[in-house]
Amino acid sequence: MAEFDIDPKQLDLQDQVVHINRVTKVVKGGKNFRFTALIVVGDGRGHVGYGLGKAREVPAAISKGIDKAKKNIMRIPLKGATIPHTVMGRFGAGMVLLKPASEGTGVIAGGPVRAVVESAGIQNILTKSFGTTNPQNVVKATFDGLLQLKSPKDVSFRSGYSASEQKDDSKKEDRSKDSGGAVSESDRVSSPAADGTQKPRAAADPASGDTV
Repeated sequence: MAEFDIDPKQLDLQDQVVHINRVTKVVKGGKNFRFTALIVVGDGRGHVGYGLGKAREVPAAISKGIDKAKKNIMRIPLKGATIPHTVMGRFGAGMVLLKPASEGTGVIAGGPVRAVVESAGIQNILTKSFGTTNPQNVVKATFDGLLQLKSPKDVSFRSGYSASEQKDDSKKEDRSKDSGGAVSESDRVSSPAADGTQKPRAAADPASGDTV
């Protein structure tokens, strides 16, 4: 699960400009121009954040965006150089699918999604963006997906199982699938109805009066 109580001063953050938009306002005397800058910051070790800065000049908008991004820093759980599991982030009309990938795959992403995952330090990942192409919505959908990531420690804490017990359960399920659903004798519980069968009831012998 993501962590938010982080001091950005203790991190070596690198900023990246995702998108700069010019906003024009027509007034009586002419046109007023303002700029919005979408910034992503991260240290490449699981810490990442984003911010949107607005100003009349591009450098000022970028500076404001960096300051806001540093205030929104969060830490996401990583599994080596990829993410622990598959997630789907949503925001507005945009959806972003994030899937873990094997070593050597690289970052299969484009545009705003690539900026976010690279700033977070994810080196192997498969992504797919659906719906809107608005950079702000895509970035927010990506962060929504990253917020859903859970580490094995989080899962074990919530379920009451340790990480080793979860691995043992997954191995038993894999063996059961490989054997066509049959359960080995070592995995069975020592109870009369553990295998799903019941012993037939004893029928009474009418001649002797004893049960058979």
